[in-house]
Amino acid sequence: MQNGDTLIGSLLFQEQVIVPWPDSSHLFYIFTPSVLFFYGFWYSVVDLNQNGGLGAVVQKNVQMTNYQASDCVTAVKHGNGRDWWVFFRRFDVVNDSMYRYLVTPSGIEGPFVQNIGTPTDNGFMHTTFSKDGSKYLVVNYRGLIEVYDFDRCSGLFSNVTVIESERLPSLVPKYTGNAFSASGRYIYVSTTDNADTYLYQFDLLAPDITASKTLIYSVQTPSYFGYMRLAPDNKIYCSLNYYDGINTYPYTDSLNNNFNQNMSVINYPDSAGTACDFSPFSFYLGGNETYWGMPNNPDYDLPALAGSLCDTLVGIGDAPQIQQAALNVFYHTAWEKAFINASNLKGKTGKLLVYDMQGKIVHSEPLKILNGYYTRDLSMIGMADGVYLIVLETEQERLVKKMVIE
Repeated sequence: MQNGDTLIGSLLFQEQVIVPWPDSSHLFYIFTPSVLFFYGFWYSVVDLNQNGGLGAVVQKNVQMTNYQASDCVTAVKHGNGRDWWVFFRRFDVVNDSMYRYLVTPSGIEGPFVQNIGTPTDNGFMHTTFSKDGSKYLVVNYRGLIEVYDFDRCSGLFSNVTVIESERLPSLVPKYTGNAFSASGRYIYVSTTDNADTYLYQFDLLAPDITASKTLIYSVQTPSYFGYMRLAPDNKIYCSLNYYDGINTYPYTDSLNNNFNQNMSVINYPDSAGTACDFSPFSFYLGGNETYWGMPNNPDYDLPALAGSLCDTLVGIGDAPQIQQAALNVFYHTAWEKAFINASNLKGKTGKLLVYDMQGKIVHSEPLKILNGYYTRDLSMIGMADGVYLIVLETEQERLVKKMVIE
């Protein structure tokens, strides 16, 4: 992207998060805490209207603090459904300080500091919010696992539960990957250790959460668990890095293997123990490779906290804007895939249909709609060149888009 080079950062795993500028359709903030170099918490601004619609960085590397930051920048939508909370932790001193910023249409407010949780100076700390934004999970390389309650209106944490405490370095399981199940009942934590790496499940509703620790999977080197993320399909996807003791990034061609060309998947994260159905190396990346990292995207579609004191953007007597359902289709020639996206759907179930120009149905499958959205990357391998109609039908709407394969 124009002016998009040399953003501050150290190429670590949770060192960047992107949030929309509230009430703008074309402005975005990129927040980059710096862990190893150019200490501080920084932001840049992207304007997608620039450069003929390709976008440009219009503000770059604006410093907000000069503290060395931990590898754990996180963002969650405010309870009003419009603004954003953005968090980071200091790395340079032993501290229990949560630094937060509030992102509004007027700009960035803060920092606000809350002292809570276990004091630490370990900056390799990784964090995530539950799907509804009400809980916050913290793990670090010294074996710490904590869960906090979170108030999306005030931005304040409370009710810290220490599941496992920090240990001496010689005894440490280096916790890295972490995720909540969709309901928030179960958490998953993975380690990156010297000989074996492990994936564990904890039940947050158990009388003794620490004792509910269940081993789901272990793998010996040269593969290490990396990050994991809860996806819109409510499955958790996990990266496993391949490390031969010499070369990690980028992989040479000789290092392409089952470990790094597939994601692993927890198919039923809300099921106890091994019923969660962990499937190692089961999601093929189409010839691409995975390392330790995963995208650090927040949930951009998290709705307002209905009925809360801060859900005030639509006042009494104000009519909320009714958004029309939309269908977008993009065909990628090299990958021979149709990328299908629909938004603002009113229906809950339906079908995806593909017609050729003779009116013949050449593909049909049921829809799975999540919060009014539907997305699908559909393989078109074997389809003849020509014009096709992509049809999305629900019990409340029928959307049609033309697609050309050539």
